[in-house]
Amino acid sequence: MSKKKAFALRVNEDIMKAIEKWAADEFRSTNGQIEWMLNESLKKASRLPKKK
Repeated sequence: MSKKKAFALRVNEDIMKAIEKWAADEFRSTNGQIEWMLNESLKKASRLPKKK
């Protein structure tokens, strides 16, 4: 499993509420939802790092 790096993120309150609701609907933590969203965006843009 890859290392995880802590990162502070400032997000608009309305966007954060929407992410929290989406996370709850998907039975994920808010952090897990954001990580999933970033991963999906990287995949769509063909920018996901190749696995070693």
